[in-house]
Amino acid sequence: MNLQIKTNDTPVALTIKMMAIMTVVTLLTLTSTSISISAQSMGADETVRITKDNQSDIIDSLTEALNTVYVFPEVAKDMEKQIRKNFKKGKYKKITSLEEFTQVLTEDLQGVSHDLHLGLRDMPPEDYSAMLEENPEEQENFQRKQMESLRRSNYGFKKLEILPGNIGYLDLRGFMHASFAGPTAVAAMNFLSNSDAIIFDLRNNGGGSPRMIQLLTSYLLEDPTHINSFYVRKTDSIMQFWTSASVQGPKMVETPVYVLTSRGTFSAAEEFTYNLKNLKRATIVGETTGGGAHPVESHFFRITDKVFFQMRLPFGRAINPISGTNWEGTGVEPDIKVPADEALDVAMLDALGAIAKGAQDEEHKASLQWAIKGLQVKTQPVTLEEMAESLYTGAFGPRVITFENGSLYYQRDGRTKYKLTPMGDDLFGLEGLDYFRIQFVRELDGTVNKLVGTYDNGRKDMNMRTQS
Repeated sequence: MNLQIKTNDTPVALTIKMMAIMTVVTLLTLTSTSISISAQSMGADETVRITKDNQSDIIDSLTEALNTVYVFPEVAKDMEKQIRKNFKKGKYKKITSLEEFTQVLTEDLQGVSHDLHLGLRDMPPEDYSAMLEENPEEQENFQRKQMESLRRSNYGFKKLEILPGNIGYLDLRGFMHASFAGPTAVAAMNFLSNSDAIIFDLRNNGGGSPRMIQLLTSYLLEDPTHINSFYVRKTDSIMQFWTSASVQGPKMVETPVYVLTSRGTFSAAEEFTYNLKNLKRATIVGETTGGGAHPVESHFFRITDKVFFQMRLPFGRAINPISGTNWEGTGVEPDIKVPADEALDVAMLDALGAIAKGAQDEEHKASLQWAIKGLQVKTQPVTLEEMAESLYTGAFGPRVITFENGSLYYQRDGRTKYKLTPMGDDLFGLEGLDYFRIQFVRELDGTVNKLVGTYDNGRKDMNMRTQS
């Protein structure tokens, strides 16, 4: 028996019930919903076994869906041709596990299409059952669990803070649908509204809903702007996405924007990046992204009473209104190419430099240079010179410098002891204390008899050496 269910989340009729189970952050969704199924893998004793006849039925089911829905009809036929050839030649004959079969089929399909959105996975019967209208109790429980999981993840809004130099930072792990994640997004954007620059960290973001892209981007552009379109093969139609003229709270249309990327940045996270890059509204920093631009829908199949599987099926393609194309297979190239783990520091340095150029107030300039110096030392560490122990250690009034286990330490009046980080030219930072640094002053003979405490607001205080 072969029964297929397809999720269908149309913009006109999106029910609360389906919204509760709609988001999988590794997929870019549009007119259809992707449903997150069981998070835990089935144990070895629960492995679903399949026969050659099951394999044949699975291939028949998925190829029918491919030929009906997949964005490129000719590629769908090529994929069908390849897996039927593999089946006929016996490539799959030793596979008896449904989990392994879906994995191998995914590899074979992607080997032809090179489409990372396309894939299969085995599906627990209880999750398939939850999709059926005839099981309202199971469905309600399933939806409740999905919504609770999304709530506990704060809808992908992982971290929000103001970094040195008044740079706003958002670590966003997924673009959840604005219908339920909207209030969190609005709160986050309002938090960032007083920043002098904004960094969106998408290095661990696998995608999600274009509706969230619309919402966030609306805060960054003054007028309604066409940011993306999707061509849908089955209806031979185009769906456009525009930003909104108004938002809840202030817009940030002049604020410099940076987007951090990695090879794992995928799908909707790539769209957000690609849109802003083409609009020249953001500086992209990091690595070339994963390269998945096709919106997907999920299909659910019942082969027997025990054999169920899910198929992620791309049904359209993105069309950027500026480039006329998309990032499928190529990814989004950053403006500043650096390893992903260095992207935040590099973006901050670039942002701080830009802010400093426009700063008018001297105190503001000093605080920005303070932050820049700290980042420069972080990215290009300074080595402690060999004579540090004899040169710097001793008492400078209430301030005491000691040398322990190869490092210098600072302590004042018996309070907390801080490890000193060399910053060059006899300047040291204190680990865990960002607003204060130590500047040693050398005499003409090279000795150090003076210590100056410097603060990020420009204030300074000085102590002479009182004890070696």
